[in-house]
Amino acid sequence: MLLGIVAALLTLEVLLRILPVPTATETGYYDDPLILTYPPGHTFRTASGWDLQRARVQHANNFGFLADHDFVRDPNAVALIGDSFVEGAMLAPSARLGHQLESGLAGRPVYAMGVPGTSLLDYAERIRFASTHFGIHDFVLLLEHGDIAQSLCGSGNNDGPCLDPETFVPRIETVPPAGRLKRLLRSSALAQYLFSQLELDPGRSLRTLKGSLFGVTRTKAGRNPADISVPGIDRVLDEFFSRTRPYRTGTLVLILMGDRRPGDPVRDHLDAAAHKEHAVLVEIGPSLQEFSWRTGLSPYVSPRDHHLNSLALAVVAAKVAPLVPRGRSDRELAPRPAPAHAKSKDAV
Repeated sequence: MLLGIVAALLTLEVLLRILPVPTATETGYYDDPLILTYPPGHTFRTASGWDLQRARVQHANNFGFLADHDFVRDPNAVALIGDSFVEGAMLAPSARLGHQLESGLAGRPVYAMGVPGTSLLDYAERIRFASTHFGIHDFVLLLEHGDIAQSLCGSGNNDGPCLDPETFVPRIETVPPAGRLKRLLRSSALAQYLFSQLELDPGRSLRTLKGSLFGVTRTKAGRNPADISVPGIDRVLDEFFSRTRPYRTGTLVLILMGDRRPGDPVRDHLDAAAHKEHAVLVEIGPSLQEFSWRTGLSPYVSPRDHHLNSLALAVVAAKVAPLVPRGRSDRELAPRPAPAHAKSKDAV
């Protein structure tokens, strides 16, 4: 029986290695102690769901980001920063926001620096990195509504800096390196399929089994990262802008995704902070709604993947490109006062 089980597992392993099962991403702190990236030049495979949709071979650039080109020092470049919406691993490279924004900027290269599962204070570290390593002055950030709340420690969306959820004191919580067992499982196609594609969680399954057998229904206590107070919102925003102020010598465009909701404290306080810091805040939700009403098309990759698809990202790029200065000379790229706060149909 044991030999039969081993033979079955080996057969599944061989079969899944033939299929486009995702391979290990090998993320780590390679170029900066607070920025989690892929190994420079790393090649790996991604796919979505149990049926392995949108299988793609991904190639990290010389600094470990999924971008159109390698990064070199270029003050004329624009840094595009965010999470998986910027990385766009589920899309063809030409469909990603970085490529589409670069096409609308009259020759200015766009350095797409997307890292999945990160939040606002992680974006601050990438602003620092882009400024000190590449001499970049202009930044575009794609923000999800939860990026502020997820900047609290313990949210599961921090690669380094975060704020204590009770005291709002800054601290560093980096992702620990993979242990020997995890590194071994990463090399197995069967393990990748079970844990990544089927999202099998042995711990959750054991807790469910324990509850059904012994009537234990209590779950592990924890703080919901969406429950952030107004003082917490202001504290995260103050920390972000103070950390990035030395590096924001040009334009800062903040793209806020999500529906426009009256009385939304995150949106209202982000708007006030952006105005104070001479940043441009664009709420992209109304434009995406208008796109869907006009075309009858969804802005999402698929019903189960609510990342923006290529058509929706084209709408985003078209709204943002006019807000970013066109190519400038080295003299014009010298530090200068930030631009005035913009107002338009989608800029607030």
